[in-house]
Amino acid sequence: MKKALIVIFAIGLLISCKKKEIKELPAATQTGANTFGLKINGENWIPQGFAGIPDSDLLKARLLGTMLVITAQNFSSTPTETEFEMKIYNVTGTGTYLMNTNTSYPGGPTSYAYHVKRRLTPLDEWITSAAQTGSITITKLDTVAGIVSGTFQFNAENDIDATKTIAVTEGRFDIKL
Repeated sequence: MKKALIVIFAIGLLISCKKKEIKELPAATQTGANTFGLKINGENWIPQGFAGIPDSDLLKARLLGTMLVITAQNFSSTPTETEFEMKIYNVTGTGTYLMNTNTSYPGGPTSYAYHVKRRLTPLDEWITSAAQTGSITITKLDTVAGIVSGTFQFNAENDIDATKTIAVTEGRFDIKL
């Protein structure tokens, strides 16, 4: 009986680790729907999978004073995970904020977008810079209801080889703070 349970568990784990094709990005809403999506080099990407840690959310937004931090993770291709992080400084309300200053992740009070592909350690990392820029447009910032919504797009360069770049387009988020 114990062996049968182990086999069933292993089969379930293998089935759940298959990469799921994402047909559509979530709609651009402003209701606190806890959605996030984008196209990376033309392919749809959303947070999905199971992080394995009960307290770990796949999607988070935090407003710390005037700094907005959004993180989204995808574990659907276990053991490889991918993550996006956008950190925007001097957020004062709705509007467009640029991600185009020289950065060295995670240093300094500069706005940036960051993408990482990793197993236990990073396999590839990309970050915005003065050469590879982007922007985030906050369309709703309601600190009373705890909702931040908007759109974004950016290009980012590889942390090791700046000639390798990614293009992130059609980004959208609608997250509870």
